[in-house]
Amino acid sequence: MKQHIYNLSEAHLPQPSIVTIGVFDGVHKGHQYLVKRLVEEARASGRLAVVLTFFPHPDIVLRGLQGRYYLTTAEQKAALLMDLGVNCVITHPFNDQVRQIRAADFVDQLVGHLNLQELWVGSDFAMGYKREGNVPFLKGQGAAKRFSVHEIDLIQNGDSAISSTAIRTALQDGQIEQANDWLGRAYGVSGEIIHGEKRGRQLGYPTANMDVWSEQVIPANGVYAGWARLGDEHFMAATNVGVRPQFNGSNITVEPYLLDFDRDIYGQQLEITFETRLRPEGKFASLDELIAQIGRDVDDSRAFLEAQQT
Repeated sequence: MKQHIYNLSEAHLPQPSIVTIGVFDGVHKGHQYLVKRLVEEARASGRLAVVLTFFPHPDIVLRGLQGRYYLTTAEQKAALLMDLGVNCVITHPFNDQVRQIRAADFVDQLVGHLNLQELWVGSDFAMGYKREGNVPFLKGQGAAKRFSVHEIDLIQNGDSAISSTAIRTALQDGQIEQANDWLGRAYGVSGEIIHGEKRGRQLGYPTANMDVWSEQVIPANGVYAGWARLGDEHFMAATNVGVRPQFNGSNITVEPYLLDFDRDIYGQQLEITFETRLRPEGKFASLDELIAQIGRDVDDSRAFLEAQQT
């Protein structure tokens, strides 16, 4: 059983479940540590492994944040969680109504819709109106409503837990290797290939102009080596993120050049990863210098990615 449900009220699970609740943006190593243990326990005891998460991100609703904040789309997050063995992901809407719900009422929904038998949370977890649903409160609810509460420690990064916030900061600072280490995989984005100004084609390196979701974090401006996935095919890529200062651009674009590739893919979905940052974005004295540097970027990308495969 693998399913992604977009509202708690639409879930009607036939078997008892072990449930964990959180935003899980990025599904980083800390999240993975918790989820893998939950899945192992669920399988060993014949129960369903369930993750309840939220969209929009509560930070965006509560703090009125705008711009690029997410590390994963709702669909990417659900896919990553199910790859870890989760049976059911519920992406519940987060809004003012949900923010005001009393913790005991929300627990009733968990019990009724998810056949809740065990709830796994971190020691600092809290939910419901004014965060009244902390661990002691939930343990009391469990005793009354016949489910247990299991506290789990988060995986540490030095003296602090790995966090989505730290990963966002690392990406925005261009520290892609650090972000990838905390994620346990290479950071990536996806989007439809749209028509651009065709500057790359004029330079001899036609790039794919990606329409990346406007709320997803993209790494700091620069050139990155990574992998591109088009359907079931994979290609090496040298990706430029930035405003194209050589041409006095102002809008940030994500434009991968796919190595050993020459096809029209407008309108298709492309996924790319950022494996390493080769250099920051810069303006060159002439187009010839820019073209020569792009050639070096392509060579460096190929060398890095080939070495990664060995």
